[in-house]
Amino acid sequence: MLYHLLYPLQEYVSFLRLFKYITFRSLFAAMTALILVLIFGKLMIGWLQSLKFKESIRELGPKSHQTKAGTPTMGGLIILFAMVVSIALWGNFSSAYLWVLSIATVLLGALGFADDFIKSILKRKGGLPAKVKLIAQTGVALGVALFLYFYPSNPLQATTIYAPFVNGPVIELGWIWVVFAMVVIVGGSNAVNLTDGLDGLAVGLMLIVLITMGLITYLTGNAKAASYLRIPFIPGAAELTVFLAALVGACLGFLWFNSNPASVFMGDTGSLALGGVIGITSVMIKKEILLVILGGVFVAETLSVIIQIVYYKMTKKRFFKMAPLHHHFELKGWPEQKVVARFWIVGIILALLCLTTLKIL
Repeated sequence: MLYHLLYPLQEYVSFLRLFKYITFRSLFAAMTALILVLIFGKLMIGWLQSLKFKESIRELGPKSHQTKAGTPTMGGLIILFAMVVSIALWGNFSSAYLWVLSIATVLLGALGFADDFIKSILKRKGGLPAKVKLIAQTGVALGVALFLYFYPSNPLQATTIYAPFVNGPVIELGWIWVVFAMVVIVGGSNAVNLTDGLDGLAVGLMLIVLITMGLITYLTGNAKAASYLRIPFIPGAAELTVFLAALVGACLGFLWFNSNPASVFMGDTGSLALGGVIGITSVMIKKEILLVILGGVFVAETLSVIIQIVYYKMTKKRFFKMAPLHHHFELKGWPEQKVVARFWIVGIILALLCLTTLKIL
């Protein structure tokens, strides 16, 4: 909004030219979202408590988690509120990418809200039926994939797959890419959801991934930088940096309340939306394969659940002490804070590895 209102006046007030720059608006988008969460976070937590949006804790998990029963959930509303307001102020809405990512994020947040509502207010432990949730996620993913398939002036660019450490495109999938993109988006959404089980774990990892992706989106949307780094140039992708910066600010503020001992959990409201963001962004900037490395902790958490289910069905025994993976390490005796810190360290290492791929050849 500020971009559209103030930038046209730069002919009369020279410093308003700053609104042209992605870096300027990204910085203030992050600061705005952070300040909004810090100011309104405590009020919204109190509101969630008054409405009895409280988390129920599984009895089969680590015994230390029982003390968390009753902690307010749906904290993802705090993140989404700050993000939406910040983007409304600092975003350039002539970018179709920004519109699509914003709408999809809100839709996934609404899906998560419905799931949290059913679990915390209607007291149905399973929340939304898994099939209903998957169908809704698939619908959002399909909409995004079809937009990206038909929107570019060069459709070949959308359906081409790039891989880390490889100079140039790897394969062109054609219409099959739509299915591939849907898998990436739905997978990203569910992976973050599975990881959100310890205080600060998911939101801390999201900060690492978002900061890294923010840098990559900026470079991908800059023709000179993309050419130098030999990565695909996506016109308009740089505006996604403002979105990701706003989300970084919101997540950083949320970590203030979500760090151990957590005053609020993000719930599916936050985790489904945040996971969708990294999945959607990766397909928009042609970093679908790189996301497997960058979000390696999320991938490991998801694989641990799949392995546990398959192994149990085959042997009637558990491969891990408990899945997702973070609970396995807790049951091995690692304190919760140590699990979180070590997973963050792995996330940082993977992020640095991803950045090295930008100019490997």
